[in-house]
Amino acid sequence: MNSVQYRVVFGKKDEAVEGPDDATLVITVAAADAGGDPTSLYMQGKLKAAGSSGELFALLKSGEVSRVIARLASRS
Repeated sequence: MNSVQYRVVFGKKDEAVEGPDDATLVITVAAADAGGDPTSLYMQGKLKAAGSSGELFALLKSGEVSRVIARLASRS
């Protein structure tokens, strides 16, 4: 699996970021939506992904996206 960067956006120029800047997959979600199911958020257009959709779907299925987004949204 390639590198992934996660971004939870709290406001303009206020993001919690995990992962390298040169990641092959970048997943972005607003903090207000971070408590929802990532798969549903993606289907609703609230979770954005730039990169391989196959890699995204594998991460969604594994539960990793949900865990990382929840951690970033809590700013810990």
